[in-house]
Amino acid sequence: MRFGVFYELQLPKPWEPDDEHKLFQDALEQVVLADKLGIDYAWEVEHHFLDEYSHSSAPEVFLAAASGRTERIRLGHGIRQVIANYNHPVRTAECIATLDLVSNGRVDFGIGEGATRLELGGFDIPAKTKRAMALEAAEQIANMMVMDPYPGFDGESFSLPCRNVLPKPLQKPHPPMWMACTNRDTIRIAASLGLGALAFSFVDPEEARNWSQIYYDIIKSEKCVPLGHRVNANIAMVSSFSIHEDRIEAIRRGQEGFEFFGYALQGLVARDTIPGRTRMWQEFQELRQDKTADLIRLAEEDDRSLFGHAPGIGTPEDLRIHLRAMQESGIDQVILMQQAGRNRHEDICESLELFADQVMPEFVAERDAREAGKAEELAPYIEAALARKQYMQPLSDSQIPVVRASVKKAQINE
Repeated sequence: MRFGVFYELQLPKPWEPDDEHKLFQDALEQVVLADKLGIDYAWEVEHHFLDEYSHSSAPEVFLAAASGRTERIRLGHGIRQVIANYNHPVRTAECIATLDLVSNGRVDFGIGEGATRLELGGFDIPAKTKRAMALEAAEQIANMMVMDPYPGFDGESFSLPCRNVLPKPLQKPHPPMWMACTNRDTIRIAASLGLGALAFSFVDPEEARNWSQIYYDIIKSEKCVPLGHRVNANIAMVSSFSIHEDRIEAIRRGQEGFEFFGYALQGLVARDTIPGRTRMWQEFQELRQDKTADLIRLAEEDDRSLFGHAPGIGTPEDLRIHLRAMQESGIDQVILMQQAGRNRHEDICESLELFADQVMPEFVAERDAREAGKAEELAPYIEAALARKQYMQPLSDSQIPVVRASVKKAQINE
């Protein structure tokens, strides 16, 4: 099993003048630490206008900074908003390829569409057509990273004449592609398109097993027709995360932030919002009151039912049990959600170090053999899936249009 760290860059109010600066610098330090500890991925989201919940509106900048400070950790857009209203597909193709070159081929490219009215309305994106717009753009982004020149496109959500989109990524044909998934329906879509599934939902091992079964059954079926030029058959699932030798201390450090993450996410989708005047942390505190005290009391009584809600929070042994269950469910990567609410930078770093020392080695030892067996099993299915794809046809040299230097020159030649 592989592991990642995950960043929304949450910043509950009230804000002090230097809070955003500290938030970004702390997150970069955590990625550097994760790289040194041998953690495999650093995932960064893209959101816009979401006070307190996410201040990560330019993930390509954050990941580029992380690239320059790290050596081996993979840098994941988890996700990039690919609809043309957010980011023109050409700009996405250019950014992904550039990051792949400067990071020496360490990029993973997750695609998404946005879910909140704040984002969709801000960029004038119809909610009913957002998925179609995202998939149309994502397919063409993959083509842009591969084709020389890109033949051009006239679609529903954007158009582009023939151009050579540069640079081209180091990873060939292009970096692994993923899709944000929140339920069984999106798991099915990701598998049918040959995309890795970034499962941003907190599910128990039984539901994880169901998702994995659905996903890999489709990967192995004729329903799988790749969106890109490669198949990335992987499921990554987000988990809460806070560990300490003392279970009670792990709860004190991590439970509140984990609960705020869920509260804020639900609130942004379900409640009206006044831009710039959110008070989500304050509202959360008023509703929650002193729930941590109750959880600590349960932990002192050794009531393990607590960990059905936050299975990544506890002792190293608690986390080992949780991860073994996820691995047995068929999950390929667990993404540790450690930066949430007001979780302290120092506590996050201590948790990562303890995880790398006492938990991760067991799963790393089994990984190579498991991945080799999986690759051998899936190879014929992936080959068949790629054979089913209808590729955009390249232009011959005689078909590539001449782009005239000026309107006047074009008129004279006509």
